[in-house]
Amino acid sequence: MVILEAKDLRKTYGNGETAVHALDGTSLQVQKGEFVAVVGTSGSGKSTLLHIIGGLDVPDSGEIIIDGQKLSNMSDEEITIFRRRNIGFVFQQFNLVPMLNVYENIILPVKLDGKKPEKTFIDSIIDTLGLGKKLDSLPCTLSGGQQQRVAIARALAAKPAILLADEPTGSLDSKTSQDVLGLLKITNEHFHQTIVMITHNEEIAQLAGRILCIEDGKIISDSNNAVQGVASW
Repeated sequence: MVILEAKDLRKTYGNGETAVHALDGTSLQVQKGEFVAVVGTSGSGKSTLLHIIGGLDVPDSGEIIIDGQKLSNMSDEEITIFRRRNIGFVFQQFNLVPMLNVYENIILPVKLDGKKPEKTFIDSIIDTLGLGKKLDSLPCTLSGGQQQRVAIARALAAKPAILLADEPTGSLDSKTSQDVLGLLKITNEHFHQTIVMITHNEEIAQLAGRILCIEDGKIISDSNNAVQGVASW
């Protein structure tokens, strides 16, 4: 089942000779339950692609369809609601709310949607990500790796159709990066969570089941990754 489809996306910043074609006819499909890495150097268009998929930016032309819903048919308010319910984000800088404890940060997207957290599912996330002893802690008392675990848990809490990870290990040391990447892999396998991760690091991309390479706003290769390993955590 196709959970995400991008059709002929185009996005240009600037005009004339200074125009930058961030996306230049980019198309892709992601199946439900896939773990896809989008690899590209700085300026290749990968961040623009992620932001447009996530409804944080709009293309000049083209279409994004997530779980059968066209983002172009939605108002700004409708996109905000759709994003909260259907798209989980894991950013490089964690973006946790500093005055909320770990548990409050995890359930925040559910509470913002006016819903009651599904305790069994939330407990399963907490257990899987090893956060049970940190639920009352504030973000400032956590290591970078622990904060990213909380960010992953928060991204999963609303059972999103797709989880988008934007250079999720960019602020972490090598060992902690391996831990976090292992957790993303476990999240994909344990919860059958669809994940699209962007990275400039081809070694990190090897953790995914499928690797897309983007260059000058175009997908130049699309390959299944036959050799996958789960990092220790």
